[in-house]
Amino acid sequence: MIASLRPHRVDVLIAAAGLLGGLCLWSVGLHFQGGLLLPGAWVLVPLAVTAGLELLRRTAPPAALGTGVVALVADQLTTGSVATVLMFTDLVYASVVYGSPAAARRIPWVTVLVSVAALIGFAAWFRTVDSLIHGIAVGLVSIAPATTGVLVRNHRDAAEAARLRAAQTALLAEMDRVQAVTAERARMARELHDVVAGHLSAIAIHATAALSLNEERTSREALTVIRENSVAGLAEMRRLIGLLRDGSGRRAPTVTPTLDALDTLLEQARTNGAPNGLRFTLDDGRGAGTALPAPVELAAYRIVQESLTNAFKHASPGTVTVELRHAEDSLTVRISSPYGDRPGPRAPGSGAGLVGMRERVALLGGEFTAGPEDPGGSWVVRALLPTTERGEGSGTS
Repeated sequence: MIASLRPHRVDVLIAAAGLLGGLCLWSVGLHFQGGLLLPGAWVLVPLAVTAGLELLRRTAPPAALGTGVVALVADQLTTGSVATVLMFTDLVYASVVYGSPAAARRIPWVTVLVSVAALIGFAAWFRTVDSLIHGIAVGLVSIAPATTGVLVRNHRDAAEAARLRAAQTALLAEMDRVQAVTAERARMARELHDVVAGHLSAIAIHATAALSLNEERTSREALTVIRENSVAGLAEMRRLIGLLRDGSGRRAPTVTPTLDALDTLLEQARTNGAPNGLRFTLDDGRGAGTALPAPVELAAYRIVQESLTNAFKHASPGTVTVELRHAEDSLTVRISSPYGDRPGPRAPGSGAGLVGMRERVALLGGEFTAGPEDPGGSWVVRALLPTTERGEGSGTS
């Protein structure tokens, strides 16, 4: 509590200036009335009290103003000091500026009522025109500083509100930036996984087969597949690194895969999966000349690509079927692969592929399911992708 009542440096200067000014006026005999009850040096008492109250103008404005009213009344019983009156006006101003919001609203109305009452009282008591001057003086001493305080406080509150709005705007901008960075990192993670995981899985499985089987023909075929996938994986890595290094704020122009490239994708899958007894078929029910939004085509392509990679890593020997069905406002992608134990080497999985596919479908506002289908003994991935504006607005990649 003691620390909160410590006077501000400016308040100390105001108090010192008011006290010294009042002493100088008293020393040269300047006053504005004759001293009704307490002549002589008694004028210094309310002067000193008001100067002391200036030290509390910021820390305790209600107490300072209340005591200041008493000091001002006491000053009127002496010869009077202009310095005391001026310091009282500052106390009124400070009580509005630094006081509570309720006090800031109440004090100006109180000063108006007091001024009107003083004007009527002086007019009724003295019954002269000169008595109006006393009423006007009360108004100047009280209403003027209170009104000035209201204007200053309103301006200060408006400036504070503007600073808060600016801080909130900066915070929202930072949140948007963080969200944008997070979304971009997630997009790049999905892209990196989808385009590279298949190649690396093929390399791992064929390298294991080449090491396990001591046959020159099998090893040569495995090394051929390893080389093809490593070259393709390096090309995809260069493309992604080029995107990351582009500092212009614009994405480098790239070729976005479409569903028309599924034949090439399945041909590559047949090459990689033949040693494991996997066959791949495509049932494209989109219809000739079907035009789909680019985000939908890219999402469908990546879902098929990741499903083929998962089948290559985990499916048992059999046929992997890719089905596409186009309705009026949606595209259904269904990939079915044999589910069960399989001989030969396996590539480890992290589960990121299913997460990435689910995220792509969610960005388009679609539906996604993945899991075993009984009693067929198949693992089925199914994605329903809206082709209307509801789905296009998200813009996946």
